[in-house]
Amino acid sequence: MEYGHLGRTGLLVSKLCLGTMNFGPQTTEDDSFAIMDRAHDLGINFFDTANVYGWKKGEGITENIIGRWFAQGGGRREKTVIATKLYGSMGDWPNEEKLSALNIRRAAEASLRRMQTDYIDVYQAHHIDRDTPFEEFWEAMDILKQQGKILYVGSSNFAGWHIAKAQESARRRNTLGLVSEQSHYNLLVRAPELEVIPACEDYGLGLIPWSPLAGGLLGGILRKIDKGRSADDRIVAQLDKHRDKIEAYEAFCDELGEDPANVGLAWLLHQRAVTAPIIGPRTVEQLDGTLRALEIKLDDKALARLDEIFPGFRTAPEEYAW
Repeated sequence: MEYGHLGRTGLLVSKLCLGTMNFGPQTTEDDSFAIMDRAHDLGINFFDTANVYGWKKGEGITENIIGRWFAQGGGRREKTVIATKLYGSMGDWPNEEKLSALNIRRAAEASLRRMQTDYIDVYQAHHIDRDTPFEEFWEAMDILKQQGKILYVGSSNFAGWHIAKAQESARRRNTLGLVSEQSHYNLLVRAPELEVIPACEDYGLGLIPWSPLAGGLLGGILRKIDKGRSADDRIVAQLDKHRDKIEAYEAFCDELGEDPANVGLAWLLHQRAVTAPIIGPRTVEQLDGTLRALEIKLDDKALARLDEIFPGFRTAPEEYAW
């Protein structure tokens, strides 16, 4: 396994981040335990979750699964850099969602209880809260840091200017500020190249791409359909929209002699500011298959061909100005 620093911090994390969103809804607890154990066997130390995962309001199903896995001991907690998120609604009463100081305090305490740990390595805002000023956000996060309940703060789904505003607010408080940003970024979705990635580079945030395979579109979907695999209506609609690109992509992967899913992950690992794509295996076998992505080295010619198939963006404002 390869490791790198999370943004400008001294924290070393694996170059693949284990996403846990499937734990509970699609993957049984026993299988989830097996996947996490196998991740450690492979050297993956970076796990990502969220208080809303499990998708039953207020239950924190996925965090509870992780907590029961940690509780088995054997160094499981100590070997894991755990990142979780808050923002989504965890109840029907006021102040059980978003980023008020009250919800930050309560959500953090609840995540700690569910995961049976006394600290969270990276505590992330799952979305921007336009109604809460960053002064309030940072005061609440700084208190959690002082209490030893969180170590680092990250963001998710922030625009470039949100990152800048957050960092300047933190700078006025003489605190570290954000150390990471989770963005929807892959070969098909390249909008972060406009301003999010430049902001991450300038402020020293590590980029953690979610949905690195575009919901499966970059995972060899045409081959799977040819073999009789079904796809939901949303994916079918996206495939119809991007079919020409996907056909060209899978043909290029055939030329490389590589699985499309691994090429998609490898491409992200070649991009500026990226620390670790979030992988979401439903089985141990799927997890094992992702390791090949770390070995694939895409030369300039291969990267240029992928840019031809999936045109990206120049850094703003050059993309839309002279």
